[in-house]
Amino acid sequence: QVQLVESGGGLVQPGGSLRLSCRTSINILEFNDVGWYRQAPGPERELVATINVGEKTNYGDSVKGRFTISRDNAKNTVYLQMNSLKPEDTAIYYCNARILRRHTWGQGTQVTVSS
Repeated sequence: QVQLVESGGGLVQPGGSLRLSCRTSINILEFNDVGWYRQAPGPERELVATINVGEKTNYGDSVKGRFTISRDNAKNTVYLQMNSLKPEDTAIYYCNARILRRHTWGQGTQVTVSS
């Protein structure tokens, strides 16, 4: 069974930075794409960023220019560098990995942006 293990969440002040990591239990190149979604209180889970096997990236409009997704295939890990954080970035961040239409989710890591 595929597992995704996230780390790197926490509390940060507005304008600060955090880096999230997500390690996959199988070869990361097996996935069509990997990435991050987030969920603030409420029913909707929002796209943050994804990166596909060809290194093409896709970002949600609210994080463009502030967040950067990258991957280290040798470590089976995807990263999310978050800069210029805002209070509205506060959410649980979930790692996601997709093979065709099958999605696997991590357990989530809390990011809180507050002074």
